[in-house]
Amino acid sequence: MKHLSKLLVAALLFIGFSNVQAQDSNNPWQVSFGVNAVDVYPTNQAGLGKWGDEYFNVSDHWNILPSVSTIAVSRYVGTGFSVGVRGSLNKIDKWGDEDVDDLSYYGVDGTVKYNFLEGKKFDPFIEVGGGYTWIDEIGAGTLNGGIGFNYWFTDNIGVNLQTGYKHSFEDYLAPHFQHLAGIAIKFGGTDTDGDGIFDKDDECPEVAGLPEFNGCPDSDGDGIPDKDDACPNEAGPAELNGCPDSDGDGIADKDDACPNEAGTKEMNGCPDSDGDGIADKDDACPNEAGPAELNGCPDRDGDGVPDKDDQCPDVAGTVANNGCPEVTEEVQKKLNEFAKTILFDLNKATIKSESATVLDQIVDVLDEYPNSNFTVEGHTDSSGAAAYNQQLSQKRAESVQKYLAEKGINPSRLTAKGYGEDNPIADNKTAAGRKENRRVEINLVKE
Repeated sequence: MKHLSKLLVAALLFIGFSNVQAQDSNNPWQVSFGVNAVDVYPTNQAGLGKWGDEYFNVSDHWNILPSVSTIAVSRYVGTGFSVGVRGSLNKIDKWGDEDVDDLSYYGVDGTVKYNFLEGKKFDPFIEVGGGYTWIDEIGAGTLNGGIGFNYWFTDNIGVNLQTGYKHSFEDYLAPHFQHLAGIAIKFGGTDTDGDGIFDKDDECPEVAGLPEFNGCPDSDGDGIPDKDDACPNEAGPAELNGCPDSDGDGIADKDDACPNEAGTKEMNGCPDSDGDGIADKDDACPNEAGPAELNGCPDRDGDGVPDKDDQCPDVAGTVANNGCPEVTEEVQKKLNEFAKTILFDLNKATIKSESATVLDQIVDVLDEYPNSNFTVEGHTDSSGAAAYNQQLSQKRAESVQKYLAEKGINPSRLTAKGYGEDNPIADNKTAAGRKENRRVEINLVKE
């Protein structure tokens, strides 16, 4: 129940607006929305007032929700009659002269309405119908009747006031009066082509036109009637049978593959700005000459990847690596041959000065692979405590990472990781083995 109001509003809006195009007489659709008041008092029920008693006692008897609480959609069906649907919601806190806890009120009603003065500003009507109403958790069908009027400020917008009685088919749902006030909007006049001329006065009711042509069009306004215009929707000179040449290249737009850019007949009216024999419209790089096999785009490093897609346009690479060179096993081996010769001060992470040459060689290699990421890995032998070895290997890896970054390698490409004594490559029981295990490795991060 608590979501019924939202569903009701959505459904009614859908019913009303999804049929706007289904119009066959002047303004057959009406949508009204506003507030409603519910009054159980003047209904001749036990403990309440007689018929019509204190009918307009708003302060004591009327239940009003201070928001948009009613919406209705109706359609004119002829000879003053309309059919429609209305939804409303409210809160009941006055039961006659008694105060009650807020009770929820929901109603969905079908309506048949007869308007007495069709087409007049003051538009009185009577209404009958039926529906279903809930007060709190109690719901029942109702038979409804009411009177009211619309007052139209314009042809399409007015106010709506009405009052009605809802009689329940079940004893457990109280009969009650419901009063409505709101804004009314009517629409759907029969101007099929939307040119401001009603169909009955329009010689071309299916096609929008101009008053001076009795509703028939000169769509492009070039003074040539559409029936004689080879391009009725585009203004053009008589010498081109009413067709335009927007770019002035002597080719009518309808025959011009590029009507807004001056071109040549050889290119069907299209330009070739970079002169590579590919029309700009088909050229992925219209301002840079390139071969047809690359859709007119240049490839200055000749690796088969167009510069626009090449992450390394000045270094030949592979298509699989977005135009950048791939780190081969040979390159990886070379990096680690360099890296294992990096020397550190005893039991420290400071790099010895004589390692500068090999580190610079590593920088040169990394520069050749600008879109590849690497880990700088520190390793120790098993001498000493494992925790100390782990810490030392991490600091040594970070020292190498810092050196490479200071030499221009983007720090985001490097990750320092210390492995301590966990990954030996030789036997720690021998001096030669321990020497091999004390090393730095630089390894490619594989995606």
